[in-house]
Amino acid sequence: MSFSRRSIIAACTAVALGVIPLSARADGLDDIMKAGVIKIAVPQDFPPFGSVGPDLKPIGYDIDVANLIAAKLGVKAELVPVSSANRIPYLQTKKVDLVISSLGKNAEREKVIDFSVAYAPFFNGVFGPADLKVSKAEDLAGMTVGVTRGSVEDLELAKVAPPSTEIKRYEDNNSTISAFLSGQVKAIATGNVVAAAILARNPPKKPEVKFLIKNSPCFVGLNKDEPKLLAKVDSILAAAKTDGALNAIAQKWLGAPLPADM
Repeated sequence: MSFSRRSIIAACTAVALGVIPLSARADGLDDIMKAGVIKIAVPQDFPPFGSVGPDLKPIGYDIDVANLIAAKLGVKAELVPVSSANRIPYLQTKKVDLVISSLGKNAEREKVIDFSVAYAPFFNGVFGPADLKVSKAEDLAGMTVGVTRGSVEDLELAKVAPPSTEIKRYEDNNSTISAFLSGQVKAIATGNVVAAAILARNPPKKPEVKFLIKNSPCFVGLNKDEPKLLAKVDSILAAAKTDGALNAIAQKWLGAPLPADM
């Protein structure tokens, strides 16, 4: 096979500039399978998504999903604890292959990394006991609703609640939870993570989601230009939704099934 002088010069120039055609780049999946290890960033201080158990090993929703993906790939999971601030830099500097750390998607993040399909619900909503007949904001008319002062749900609830709704603001989540359990308020506006914390106490009055205020599900973060790895992660998560594995993780850590539309 012969090459023209022009094509050889062009190829050398591309290599020198680091401009390698996408088809010639190694995909992250190839590197993972070759190494037999996948490095995954996970939270360590954000239960129930990630925390440290009594045996000092990581536990939580995100840890279970990380181990699920590694098992389906047939490789070892190397879990790397991260914070909210360093999880994306760890991905971009190749310290990890994936970020599974309650990561939400937004336009700014989409400029620098790619996202899988959603794997976990993360939302703010209005919660109340099973017998409370509420399904939309208008149903809160004349009702007393508790919320943590200055939280996202406080700001969002103020936008949608009818004028006759009495919004009682508390200084922290524990005070909001106590107000609900003691009957000081009919319902609370909070995050599904806080609701899971209430359920973990196994109280007689269990909160159920009545309607969403703001929805921001969690996604797996990946580096750009890794189509094979992205497709594989998406297929594993899709299968886990179909066979009930992901729903079991949601029930285990959030005390509720996956939303039907996730």
